[in-house]
Amino acid sequence: MTGKLYGVGVGPGDPELLTLKALRIIKEADVVAVPGEIPEQSIAYRIVYGAWEGIREKELLAVPMPMTKDKKQLKENHEKGAQLLGRLLEQGKKVAFLTLGDPTVYSTYLYVHRILTDRGYDTQIISGIPSFCAVSARLNTGLVETSQQLHVLPASYQIREGLKLPGTKVLMKAGHKMKEVRQQIQKLGEEAVMIRNCGMEDEQIFDSVEKIPDDPGYYSLIIVKDKANI
Repeated sequence: MTGKLYGVGVGPGDPELLTLKALRIIKEADVVAVPGEIPEQSIAYRIVYGAWEGIREKELLAVPMPMTKDKKQLKENHEKGAQLLGRLLEQGKKVAFLTLGDPTVYSTYLYVHRILTDRGYDTQIISGIPSFCAVSARLNTGLVETSQQLHVLPASYQIREGLKLPGTKVLMKAGHKMKEVRQQIQKLGEEAVMIRNCGMEDEQIFDSVEKIPDDPGYYSLIIVKDKANI
């Protein structure tokens, strides 16, 4: 009898935004899988620890997920992760794989989820509060209203055309291309706000395009709105 893999969204950073269902699944799991080399240093782990200190008593599995765009290396890492998780599932164990925000939005977890699902293992995704919803709430404003459109864009890729779309644009994972992203926003004359580490102790808000730093850190998100919709 095989076990079950849960991809658990732990929310954007504030432990109080961890859902009741996510916490229940984590408590019931035999093993908690955490992306990275050292589970206790993972932000996802620290979010759960902030809501439930009992996670330190759990069996932890580190699943290395290096940040790279090299397709061959990514494929190899995803396969290694799937093999690690698969061995636990073959033992009949319930495994909760922690992932920031919601597992369905630009999540590394999705790759190993797809591999194991295709191989016939029992898998389930547990939703978490997406970072862009938490950021908008933190800014005390809405994302979209009435007929406005919402576009979620991976900012480390080509976003020039995406920024021209009507409505609200959410820019995620800009990384080392933040300077270029900022310049594109300024060129179009749009308004933008960026939050770094939303809901965490070191949270920072940059309330204009000009204030956005070149190297903001990995957990940064930008919301761009048409001036007509501000």
